[in-house]
Amino acid sequence: MDRRTSTSAIDELWSTVTELVLTFPEPAKSRWHRKGMSTRTERVFNVASSVVLGLFALGWSWSIATARSGGEGTITPATSAISNALTTTGATSTSYLTDAALDLVTPLRGASGKLRARIQAPGQPVASDTLPTGAVATFSGDAGPERTAALNAPARTGIWSVAIAVGAAIKPIANFSVITLKPASAKEKGRIGLYYIGNWPSARGRIASPKYDAPSGFIEVTKSSQNTALSEHFRLRDFFPHDQASVWPKYIVVDMKLVDKLELVLADLESRGISSKGARVMSAFRTPQYNSGVGDTKGRAGQSRHMYGDAADIFIDNDGNGSMDDLNRDGRVNIGDARVLLAAVNRVEAAHPSLIGGCGVYSGTSAHGPFTHIDTRGNPARW
Repeated sequence: MDRRTSTSAIDELWSTVTELVLTFPEPAKSRWHRKGMSTRTERVFNVASSVVLGLFALGWSWSIATARSGGEGTITPATSAISNALTTTGATSTSYLTDAALDLVTPLRGASGKLRARIQAPGQPVASDTLPTGAVATFSGDAGPERTAALNAPARTGIWSVAIAVGAAIKPIANFSVITLKPASAKEKGRIGLYYIGNWPSARGRIASPKYDAPSGFIEVTKSSQNTALSEHFRLRDFFPHDQASVWPKYIVVDMKLVDKLELVLADLESRGISSKGARVMSAFRTPQYNSGVGDTKGRAGQSRHMYGDAADIFIDNDGNGSMDDLNRDGRVNIGDARVLLAAVNRVEAAHPSLIGGCGVYSGTSAHGPFTHIDTRGNPARW
């Protein structure tokens, strides 16, 4: 056989095989092929889809970042956290909620960083920051849950735990409560329910200052809520008057600036090697009727800051004997140990002028040991 004839036959056979192979349908490489979409059409579709998704993500982030603050375009920390999560590959469903919760609550922790509650009138904003678009705050309490998209306090009186939710994802804010006040208008003939409060001094003859206005509302405290933490060291029960022990609920006034100042004083003592674990409140809020007519009233001022919730008498009792410890380590327990707290107050006020107030030292008696009065009246006073 001629060699050229043999080569031609092989080429013809190869050509035939190739044509047969080409007649078989191309195996589907994607779900779009299986639906009959051509490779070229699929390529165009993929490019268009990517563009649409990119524009959607960009538009969502822009709307969240700019539809806040009345259109001023200011990006708040909580908004930034959520916007970043929406545009960051691999972000988990709750990562931005964690960041948002921290950003919202951190300013409410006070200068000490140790506050665990916010006290305010019902329906008022909880924080200066607001919730991002699509997020809601969930408040849970004995009065039942409430949800709000504006991060306003619940409309009802109570003590509430808080969580932030977006869709099915939810993040509780740990170690923090929102406390909404019972309006002062609920007081009738000096009482709310069975709890006797009395009446604040009238404008006539009293100091002309808003700091001496009667409280606009009260914290309602039940047996089950008395251990609610106001800060790292202090609970609601620490601020009770010493009367009406069996009457519930109780109605008290507490200024969180005072609690913040107390925590800063304790932190100052800790920095000087004095443990604060034994911090004790001897006297805090006093109702007007208690201040004027219950127990030994000697030494109680008619305009006492205790009636306005921004004063507390404290001592340090780390050894648990019910009295002030030897804080200055001179081998004696006397007014000198109360002055150790006074020195701490002076340092705290120098660093935090917004917490300036009164401070007085008292020696021990047969009824109690030495103690130190601390308040946040707004002007310096020492005795």
